[in-house]
Amino acid sequence: MMKEAPLAPELAVTSWFNTQKPLTLAGLRGRPVLIHAFQMLCPGCVIHGTPQAQKAHMMFRDSDLQVIGLHTVFEHHDAMNARALEAYIHEFRVTMPIAVDQPGDGTPTPVTMRRLGLRGTPSSVLIGRDGRIRHHGFGQEDDMAVGALIAAAIAEKPFTPALATDSADADTCTDTFCPAP
Repeated sequence: MMKEAPLAPELAVTSWFNTQKPLTLAGLRGRPVLIHAFQMLCPGCVIHGTPQAQKAHMMFRDSDLQVIGLHTVFEHHDAMNARALEAYIHEFRVTMPIAVDQPGDGTPTPVTMRRLGLRGTPSSVLIGRDGRIRHHGFGQEDDMAVGALIAAAIAEKPFTPALATDSADADTCTDTFCPAP
């Protein structure tokens, strides 16, 4: 029996760029989500990862895919502050929403980075419509492979919560569904 993919943990964010309001994975449930974890001083991020995520953001803008950049700083903290990130976003013309990962408590590893089990940057996490992790990538990934993964996630059937199977719950409605008797 195949093990079910884990639910993606919620983002822990201190600030956002390129969005009118903060995004949450709970609020995006029902849509596929691509998280691109990066640091602006990471060569692999600057050269490949962030341009790839920006391209996905632009290419799939007519779908319901949500691309989120996650600036997750685990080194050179003083150099990668909010003002420097704002300049980076402007200079590299990054338009996808960007979250700033919450610093770790007593550790250089930020909270969301730790929650997602990221090994470094660039990293990508593709989350399905059901909120479960479909892909966990680290380092440079082939554009065609990432595009195929995204297309598969977009093509997934719309997410509907599992119906209650316990007879005690059979006639109880929740905020998201009412099971048939």
